[in-house]
Amino acid sequence: MTQDHLMNTYARLPITFSSGKGALLYDTNGRAYLDAVSGIAVCSLGHAHPEISNAICEQSQQLIHTSNLYSIEKQTLLANALIERSQLQKVFFCNSGAEANETAIKLARKFAHQKAIQAPKIIVMENSFHGRTLATLSATGNPKVQEGFSPLVAGFVRVPYNDIESINALRDDEDIVAILVEPIQGEGGVNIPDQGYLKSLRTLCDQNDWLLMIDEIQTGIGRTGKWFAHQHENILPDVMTLAKALGNGVPIGACLVGEKAADLFSPGNHGTTFGGNPLACAAGLAVLKTLSYHNYIPYVAERGAQLLDKLKQTLSPLAAVVDIRGQGYMIGIELDRPCSELVQRALQRHLLINVTQGNTIRLLPPFVMSNDQTDQLIDTLSSLIHSFTQPN
Repeated sequence: MTQDHLMNTYARLPITFSSGKGALLYDTNGRAYLDAVSGIAVCSLGHAHPEISNAICEQSQQLIHTSNLYSIEKQTLLANALIERSQLQKVFFCNSGAEANETAIKLARKFAHQKAIQAPKIIVMENSFHGRTLATLSATGNPKVQEGFSPLVAGFVRVPYNDIESINALRDDEDIVAILVEPIQGEGGVNIPDQGYLKSLRTLCDQNDWLLMIDEIQTGIGRTGKWFAHQHENILPDVMTLAKALGNGVPIGACLVGEKAADLFSPGNHGTTFGGNPLACAAGLAVLKTLSYHNYIPYVAERGAQLLDKLKQTLSPLAAVVDIRGQGYMIGIELDRPCSELVQRALQRHLLINVTQGNTIRLLPPFVMSNDQTDQLIDTLSSLIHSFTQPN
């Protein structure tokens, strides 16, 4: 099928999927592939999950869209469910992670202007990824994806990830109003900070009257074995952004706020046409209900640790393997060399993986992957890495 009329924004793999079930995707020839990417941490409950599909079908037969000019019952219900799980206070719904992060950035600007700060700054991290709109691209710590889009949005101060002292050094800058951080950097290479890093950021924000804004777009909704990754350190952010797994494939984003940011916006300050419509919120409610009812999140914590251990047992003896790290079902295998070609090699073995930062295999398996499928993932991936790093 020709793609001549699509903008050249993706280096797509030479395959088209027509259906899926659980952890499997089927191409147009009916061949099955084990999905260890989950649509980039989106389809945590796998493909065609009956409870999610039924909720979408039922809602589509009732009402898909009305706009935010009116009250939306399922939006209110989804907000309540997210607040119950996060212990924050209010929610703004949108359509994507980038939009959720745009909301967070605007909140920080509002917070600054209420403090009479005219040129506010947000501390962001090297190797971070927050989206591809101009503001979120500017916040992102990857010069390669920023190239060609200058002038970038001003007001971001970049520091090394997992480095409290670099932030301490900025405490006297009276224009700083917030920190925007991923609890685990996904696109940056599955980088996991030291235990206590987020708690130290929380303390610094409290001491300096800054907003702590945590980007949970990839880590949230159970991916790390907690509802939200910051809960591993028992803290509350002032702002938290979500998307990806919240809709299991239906586009939805959310920006949650605590007391410090709960009343910054007033009508007219921010908005969205499609955000939080009945269809997206029905999907979000079904995701939260399914995760809770089937007790998936503690399962992800337990099985993720087991998967990580098995990968270490199998791959750590290889000299080319620099590190194997992860939390829950978010795992990175760093090699000592570029390994993007492994994506194509894995595809030939009917396995879907992802490589980020050029040399780190990123695994984001669906929570519904069976024990046999997990063994298949380990065996196939181990064989691929062995043959790739030890060709003779």
